[in-house]
Amino acid sequence: MPTAEPPGSSPQAPTDLVAAHPAAASSATVPLARAPRPRSPEPPPGPRRPPGSVPGGRRRARMPARAFWLRLLPALLVLTAVTRLPSFQRSVWNPDEGFVATQARMLAAGGTLYGTVVDRKPPLLPWLYQGAFALFGDDSLWPLRALAVLAVAGTAALVASVARRRWGGRAGATAGLLCVLASVGLNPEDAQAATFEVFLLPCTAAAFWYADRRRWWAAGLAVAGAVLAKQTGGAVLLPVLYLLWRGVPRGAPRLRALLVVLAAFAAPLLVTALATGLSRTLFWTVTGSGSYATFAGSELHVLGRALVTTAVFALGAGGALLPVLTVLRRRVPRGHVLSFDLWLWLAASAVGVVTGFHFFGHYYLQLLPPLALLAAGALHLLTTDWLRLTVLVSVVVSTVFVAWGSYAERDSLRHAERLAATIRARTEPGERVLVWGMHPETYWLADRPPASRYLTAGLLTNYSGGRDGPRVGERYGVPGTWPVFLHELTAAPPELIVDDSRGKPYRPERLPSLRRVLAERYERVGVVDGAVVYARTER
Repeated sequence: MPTAEPPGSSPQAPTDLVAAHPAAASSATVPLARAPRPRSPEPPPGPRRPPGSVPGGRRRARMPARAFWLRLLPALLVLTAVTRLPSFQRSVWNPDEGFVATQARMLAAGGTLYGTVVDRKPPLLPWLYQGAFALFGDDSLWPLRALAVLAVAGTAALVASVARRRWGGRAGATAGLLCVLASVGLNPEDAQAATFEVFLLPCTAAAFWYADRRRWWAAGLAVAGAVLAKQTGGAVLLPVLYLLWRGVPRGAPRLRALLVVLAAFAAPLLVTALATGLSRTLFWTVTGSGSYATFAGSELHVLGRALVTTAVFALGAGGALLPVLTVLRRRVPRGHVLSFDLWLWLAASAVGVVTGFHFFGHYYLQLLPPLALLAAGALHLLTTDWLRLTVLVSVVVSTVFVAWGSYAERDSLRHAERLAATIRARTEPGERVLVWGMHPETYWLADRPPASRYLTAGLLTNYSGGRDGPRVGERYGVPGTWPVFLHELTAAPPELIVDDSRGKPYRPERLPSLRRVLAERYERVGVVDGAVVYARTER
């Protein structure tokens, strides 16, 4: 015979069922003998719950914010430093680092950004390199690597804050740790370098963090910072606008918030463009890269790169993908946790990865903040065993990638170092040289000024991005560059020209203008690892 309930009590639904399905709590049976209670006045409507929050989440006991962050922030910083230790083991990791380092030296010597110092990227990173060189010297990139550690840890902290606000402290810590561990899950040349996407991450995470708290002016400024790091950083504007549309009442309040976001977003871009020259900035960062951002001419090459790089990223981010895929496969109510704003952020970031059809590994870093949040949300719907498995997989995978970075082959760096040594031996400090190739780090390693504002052959031939032949040549370069380039070579001829094409589609034999310059004014004086060295004959 069932035991009678004490007066005034009601049968209790199983705790795990109520936690997993909040609606079950409302279906618990109420004793018929209980007298109806007088209805209390309706409480005033509170602020709208953030997207993705769990009903009743504010009633859960939480670790005080101070204690939470005193534990988590040092852990994130130490973990980031450990996983990025390989970044301090090389003088330069990839051509992007060499490009920006050389740009910074040119700017420090009086160059003009988008005038005598050019690139397709926005100005934030060259200025950051220039500032670091001014403070610590320009012969090492360790200050930039240290700033990269802070950028990744700061991104993880912002992601953790969003997750903690929505699902509690455990989800916050999980999101932050997964973000750090997945950030090294790429080819070491992409994951360990202090390049554009690393410094893009904290800006995109900050934009979402501010929008989640309805701080619209700060969200707009953060989106602008992301765009100034790299154009595709503007993808985060979509989830920011969605959060605005969902969180602000219709009419005048919503319009006012929209104008605040757009003004805060546009103002820094306009000021920067005016400071660097409006027409020049638009040309180099927006309108002058049509041939670079096309899919035509290298379809198989681009497809192969996309498949390989995506597979490497999926492996490196496997710990974060595991709970998300598990929840998607199961019939688990998830709409209130894996909310639309997170999927929109991930999708917009994916568009940023695809833009330009180059699929370099470091492009995929932009996916990490929304993916880490989705993983933390998915784990909030799963058992603790899934959390343990996710952390274990993430730690093991990141350890493998960190070991890869520590022992990776350095053939391209050794080649650039040998070329740099040859250049130093054949020239005096301050004498200009031209390295015809795709490795601008040679200028930085040799400590010799470039003879041209175009630091790679790719800007002049469209080879940059791995174009494999059909659309490589003088006619496919950035419009208007060849007349300027030839004028630079004739007005102040370089002491040395190093042809580092080594049979690539941009070799001088396929470029009549460069071939003519070499034949008329230079003689071949040596070969270094297949790179041909030419010395000037006329004085």
